[in-house]
Amino acid sequence: MKIINSQRLKYALMTGDDAQHLFELDQDTEVMRYINGGKVTTMQEIREVYIPRMQSYTNEALGWGLWKVELTQTNEFIGWVLVRPMEFFTDHPQNDNLELGWRFMQKAWGKGYATEAALSITKAIAEQTSVKYFSAVAMEDNAGSINIMKKLGMEFLKKELHKDPLGDMEAVYYQCDAR
Repeated sequence: MKIINSQRLKYALMTGDDAQHLFELDQDTEVMRYINGGKVTTMQEIREVYIPRMQSYTNEALGWGLWKVELTQTNEFIGWVLVRPMEFFTDHPQNDNLELGWRFMQKAWGKGYATEAALSITKAIAEQTSVKYFSAVAMEDNAGSINIMKKLGMEFLKKELHKDPLGDMEAVYYQCDAR
């Protein structure tokens, strides 16, 4: 999968070599607020839980994985965009309905980077695969993420318990057609 750099950002699939980036991002309690209530992640958790988890759904040909987002001019890591099938960690992953997610350094908030990155990545995936839908999940009071979902053209689908091996949460679901 080739994701063309956007005007301000460049993209690459993350690997185990990006453990330090993942760790640094997860050290801000505000970044983690809508993930797990603000608990920072240890390097041991990054290495033993998050890297293996990321590797389980990474598929470069289909565009699945964590897409590292860096500023084009400085190569500074500012966050990532997640792409994987909805319900990946169940017996019925939806390979034609891709879940999007994002996590960005607080200093990158409010600048349109998450929207710009998600649009670049979804455009490339829609053009290079047969995916039908893009979906996203957030806590109901996470206005920042819901705003990004709307900017991506997603519409509210439902509110229900989102099940995940790392912890279930009440969430809102948004979705849009891939084409």
